Amino acid sequence: MERKHLEYYLAIASHGSFTSAASSLRIAQPSLSYAIGVLEREVGAPLFRRVGRGVVLTPVGEALLDPARQVLHDFMRVQTAAQRVSGLVSGRIDIAAVTTLAVDPLASLVGSFRNRYPGVEFRIVDAENAASIVDLVRRGQCEVGLTEHGIPTTGMRVLDLPQQEVLAVLPPSADPPEEPISLQRIAEMDLVTTPSGTTTRSALDSALALTASSPRIAVETTHRAAIVPLVIAGSGATLLPHRLAMEAAGLGAVVVSVAPPLARRGVLVWPPDSLSPAAQAFVDLVSDWQAADDTDGPGHLDGAHPG
Repeated sequence: MERKHLEYYLAIASHGSFTSAASSLRIAQPSLSYAIGVLEREVGAPLFRRVGRGVVLTPVGEALLDPARQVLHDFMRVQTAAQRVSGLVSGRIDIAAVTTLAVDPLASLVGSFRNRYPGVEFRIVDAENAASIVDLVRRGQCEVGLTEHGIPTTGMRVLDLPQQEVLAVLPPSADPPEEPISLQRIAEMDLVTTPSGTTTRSALDSALALTASSPRIAVETTHRAAIVPLVIAGSGATLLPHRLAMEAAGLGAVVVSVAPPLARRGVLVWPPDSLSPAAQAFVDLVSDWQAADDTDGPGHLDGAHPG
């Protein structure tokens, strides 16, 4: 029985679907099905039962949940003990992050960390939405996560990240509007965004909820990386955090500030138990960076006072 088989089993149990689990794990669905088949043969019974387009746990699958979580937790403790002896000469940090926070600030943070500890490897995992980031960390599939401020994080340790300004990004062909552009004006434009329930779409919907207009969604795409190319091609406008907006400006997009000003804030989350030395060093690095940029104070246990 391999660790990855248990990780795959827990992912399917969480998502209720082989397809969604394969997408979140970034593996092909046939490979996932094969791994679960191997695990079921070792257990001696089916773990899942198909219901419509999804799956539910069998009684044996239900009984395996807590032991599987404990095995993964114990495996992490073994890694932690070994890394305490070897220091940070090597190691791996598994991080879950929503796409926009993976671009900024995570990319810069990982670069800074690897300049200091070049032997430590990173695995950065995307997720279906901001809430599932916390779930990945809680299940032990990732040690730390970057998700949106306001997502329920009960029982987790949380560190607020500095705010990021959100800007309007318009096609190159657009006449430069008077700056700042009003949210009402943006709501009247053709817009490019991701489907409902995704982080990018939720941010757009929340911003335009301040207006009396319903957003005009011209293009809805599950490919976040396609948003900027679609805007550049003239398909519509969008709202993006500062760094992504500036990258779009470099490609020719018209970028303007918004009135009233918009900002988003991410959070770093990690479990209350001990982290591996590598993950703890990463949390310390983020904490130092945040303290230099923001005065809200150190990470705290959600729902409790620091310390």
